[in-house]
Amino acid sequence: MIETTTTPASQGSALAVAVGAGANDAGIRARARAFAAPLLEGETTGAGEAVQAHADAVADILAGIGGSESVQAAAYLSYACGQLSRPEEVISKAFGDGFARLALETFKLEDVQKRSRANQQNHAADSEHASQQTEYVRKMLLAFSRDLRVVLLRLASRLQTLRHCAATRGQPPPWLLRESHEVFAPLANRLGIWQIKWEMEDLIFRFQEPGTYKQIATLLEEKRTEREAALEQRRAEIEQALRAQGLHASVSGRPKHISSIVRKMRGKKLDFHQVFDLRALRVLVGTVPECYAALAWVHQRYAQVPGEFDDYIVRPKINGYRSLHTVVRDQDGKAWEIQIRTPDMHTHAEHGVAAHWAYKEAGAKGYAGVSAASNYDSKIAVLRQLLAWERDLSGGDAHHALFDDRIYVLTPEAAIVELPASATPVDFAYTLHTELGHRCRGARIDGAMAPLNTPLKNGQTVEIVAAKEGGPSRDWLNAELGYLASSRAKSKVRAWFNAQHIRETIARGREMVEKLLQREGRTALSLEQLAGQLGFKTPDALFETVGKDALSLRSIETVLHPRPPDADLPPPPPRKPRSDSGSGGVLVVGMDSLLTQTARCCKPAPPDEIAGFVTRGRGVSVHRRDCPSLRDLLAREPERVIDVAWSTPATGHTPAYPVDVAVQAVDRQGLLRDISDVFAREKMNVVGVQTQSVKGWAWMTFTVEVSDTRRLAQVLGFVRDVSGVRLARRR
Repeated sequence: MIETTTTPASQGSALAVAVGAGANDAGIRARARAFAAPLLEGETTGAGEAVQAHADAVADILAGIGGSESVQAAAYLSYACGQLSRPEEVISKAFGDGFARLALETFKLEDVQKRSRANQQNHAADSEHASQQTEYVRKMLLAFSRDLRVVLLRLASRLQTLRHCAATRGQPPPWLLRESHEVFAPLANRLGIWQIKWEMEDLIFRFQEPGTYKQIATLLEEKRTEREAALEQRRAEIEQALRAQGLHASVSGRPKHISSIVRKMRGKKLDFHQVFDLRALRVLVGTVPECYAALAWVHQRYAQVPGEFDDYIVRPKINGYRSLHTVVRDQDGKAWEIQIRTPDMHTHAEHGVAAHWAYKEAGAKGYAGVSAASNYDSKIAVLRQLLAWERDLSGGDAHHALFDDRIYVLTPEAAIVELPASATPVDFAYTLHTELGHRCRGARIDGAMAPLNTPLKNGQTVEIVAAKEGGPSRDWLNAELGYLASSRAKSKVRAWFNAQHIRETIARGREMVEKLLQREGRTALSLEQLAGQLGFKTPDALFETVGKDALSLRSIETVLHPRPPDADLPPPPPRKPRSDSGSGGVLVVGMDSLLTQTARCCKPAPPDEIAGFVTRGRGVSVHRRDCPSLRDLLAREPERVIDVAWSTPATGHTPAYPVDVAVQAVDRQGLLRDISDVFAREKMNVVGVQTQSVKGWAWMTFTVEVSDTRRLAQVLGFVRDVSGVRLARRR
């Protein structure tokens, strides 16, 4: 882009030239050039080329690929925008709204890219940053290129910049070569504009590998006379023979491109003399059937090279390219690449979509019969041409990505930020940093203060005014107020309010638990210990559950006051060794009294079928017969598995055994409280609770004390009657 200033007199002079010429589009390029000349006088591009000369060359390139006079004229008007204080208004009066929009869009795109480059130079050592910015340049071209003429203008401008660097033997900066190689040449390829693609690739290669370029150029020049003589002989021979067959054929040599020669040599590991298309011919015939007739004659006359035939007529390339490609060998064994196509195919092959575009004054029908008069249809036509390129960028469903419009704005440091269409300054702030979004209180758009719900546009510079602390406004979640367009930003705002709600819930639950402990005189009790006894990992998890009324204070009182032993029973007599009973209500068959303990893996309780495993130093571990751990022990050490049975202790008091109960239910407020109340009502002591919520489902594990599991089955039936409970079973 050009750094210039404009005087009111120069603007008025330029306007007078344009208006005096009248409104007729005939000679529009000359009128646009006359309009821009006073404004561009003495100005130079970043590469040191005179802007006027650059604009002339860009217009010539556009003319060479079939661009209309209108798009050629836009080349001058886009450069003039930078010199006008009110470019849209001035150009609209002189040339009409259409020209004003096209010129301004092209100018804005170049301006955004220019400022982005300045940012890249500040991060020259950061290759990841440079790669990201280059990716944004690609995407910006799509965002600005709903009018294909913008793309054509940018392609022609970049080609001319490379030409100027080559002519003056200047070395382009790294960013220019990177963008040209990674963005502009691939775009020209996708649009099928081969003239620009091949020349741009050759120039890029010349700057990137000057030694190799010079070597191949020298080899081509050394063989030029010999090659041209052989080519002319073969060209005349094939053309005469095809015409003798009744085909109106025109045969010519095909241009050689050094970059493609080197790419083929490296890709196929070939020597320079083995590259087929050093000897290449192009055959033009009138119709598609004649293409195949010519192909049949070529294959009959010469020996076909296996694996070197492509039918791009039946299977066109994604950019619309159509042709027949084959490689054959002549009587001397030399390979020839031959392309066969119709004149229409050739026109498209050379100029791509530019050859068919709808902006030529002569006709109303554009590419694929799409009318230029319809803005919607024109947009669809452009999108179809950019579809393949967009697929490369999206890496997935290109059709969806293509219509999911994006915009690109800049930070004050000229870093590019990608946002969804209709995004606001608040979306922008959250994209930069979550905390910046929370503290966002105002915004400057292109230096002027603007409301936070202002929709942003491509190329604008946005600066956020933030408070030192604070959070988002609930108004931001009101869709009717239009503060947020990004789902990512909306989720961050919701997360902030959810976190606030959780903090308030925890505070409420803490207050309730602490008041309970004060009433019970247990303020010295460790909160970590209390939470662990209730099955919670942290006190905050306990407070949150209590604060949501999902756990009643009665359950906490049960833990604070364990069930006392029955005072009416007489004290137990002194223990005596007995052969018919085991400790803990378990009889070890055939042995004197042994220390027994129930296994934690299966937690047996009467009347489960059980078996014992003699441990080392910890007595007999009692398992349920269906316990997977017992099966493993039986397989490894069967001699240590013994028979055991339930028995009544000498006291006559049936002990209680802890068992685990699994409950799955729809997560809702008060669920844990309702289930705990069932156990309390049925006088079943709950000694532990673990809860987890996943995607709207609550998974709970209750540890309860029972003396008979048949009673537990009845209680679980009551639990299943609780609203939302899907299943309740013993684990």
